[in-house]
Amino acid sequence: MKDFYAIFKSVDDVLWKDSGCSTELDYTEQTSWILFLKYIEGLEDERQLIEEANGKSYTRFISDNYRWTNWAAPKNSSGELDHSKALTGDDLKSFVNDELFPYLARLKNSFDSNTLEFKVGEIFSEIKNKIESGYSLRAAIDLIDQLEINKNAERDDLSALYEDKIKNMGNAGRNGGEYYTPRPLIQTIIQVISPQIGEKVYDGAVGSAGFLCEAYDFMFEDGALTDNQNEQLKKHTFYGKEKKSLAYIIGIMNMILHGIEIPNITHANTLAENILSIEEKDQVDIVLANPPFGGKEQSEIQENFPIKTSETAYLFLQHFIKMLKGGGRCGIVIKNTFLSNTDNASIALRKKLIEECNLHTILDLPSGAFTGTGVKTVVLFFDKGTATKNIWYYQLNVKRNMGKTNPLNQKDLAEFIQMAKTREKSVNSWVFDINDINKDTFDLAVINPTTFVKEDNRTQQEIIAEIKQHDAKAAEALKAIEEICDVEDS
Repeated sequence: MKDFYAIFKSVDDVLWKDSGCSTELDYTEQTSWILFLKYIEGLEDERQLIEEANGKSYTRFISDNYRWTNWAAPKNSSGELDHSKALTGDDLKSFVNDELFPYLARLKNSFDSNTLEFKVGEIFSEIKNKIESGYSLRAAIDLIDQLEINKNAERDDLSALYEDKIKNMGNAGRNGGEYYTPRPLIQTIIQVISPQIGEKVYDGAVGSAGFLCEAYDFMFEDGALTDNQNEQLKKHTFYGKEKKSLAYIIGIMNMILHGIEIPNITHANTLAENILSIEEKDQVDIVLANPPFGGKEQSEIQENFPIKTSETAYLFLQHFIKMLKGGGRCGIVIKNTFLSNTDNASIALRKKLIEECNLHTILDLPSGAFTGTGVKTVVLFFDKGTATKNIWYYQLNVKRNMGKTNPLNQKDLAEFIQMAKTREKSVNSWVFDINDINKDTFDLAVINPTTFVKEDNRTQQEIIAEIKQHDAKAAEALKAIEEICDVEDS
């Protein structure tokens, strides 16, 4: 792990000095495409070995001139970089910009959209090499070539470091935060939802694919898998859409490094799809998401939804409800103002949610849960198909100021995970009967009842005895005060 970390840090140092890269987002994007091509070379090596072991031939989808071992890291007989063949400086930059990227981009014209080959083509038709210096590019390539990323143990270490880079993007502020949801929160949501092998898991605002990767880890760790289960998990379980190019690239890379061989991620604007066109065959068992909120969608996008609103998160929520099968489960992060806003769209959407779904749990998060923002959020847990009867609220109280050095952690959420199983009442949790809801506003605001009293198991005699004891102490205190007053008067 230390070697991997040192290499990643060295790559960042190289890119920091390059005039074409100026932010943590740039560092991650440029590291990603180089790392991705290194990975593809190793993957094709594995495929070739397997096919040849079975007496079959294998045709690589990346032709010889564009293979990593030929343009990026040609080796001599001693296994060292062959400097007579390895391009550098302007020659390397010209090859990458004018030959390599255009060649890779054309792959999407030759393969089906559900193949890795197509994903490679789509990625390289969307991004550009931003590294200005061919010498900086050579230095970054040489560093990444040292990584062994096609062995399971090494890939686990590398995926952890890649997660750290994504986290750093979020901590860097600006638009980096939209790519990162705290992993303890994601893991908590997944534990409550408990996805099982054979179920389809979907995130329509996939970002860095944190929900899908963590769901894969949760399902993979359930125990020994059969070959069919392994195939199901790696190729036919996780689905998503992502609008932004950088997030799309990072999400695919993150999934691959976690072991998901064919990321079923589509580069598309989820909200551009009319939800009336979603058919039963498109629906999924589980939705996990932290959709962007605060966006302002244009009127043509709003026409795709029965409840018209410019608020991005509200459109996503409608989409997710439609995407779920009957009995399907959802865990979604949303701004807490959704619970009590008085505009027509908010009221209509809350009504739809509680009438068409069983909104069984609301987790209220503190303002520091998302590093770098004071925005208050909640997590909605619901099942589709039966109306809500009552809602269990849990108010997460973290007795410290959270921030970059004190982020949300798994220990903070441990009580919620345990209590969610039994919907236990406490000073931080309560149950709201949906029959008591205001039918005009359908207000679901987080209001911790001040009438909560811990159950008193004392007998009547014990209570009377305690009252007498308090009375006696009060009488003694009063007598002492009177004696002091008498002394002062004298």
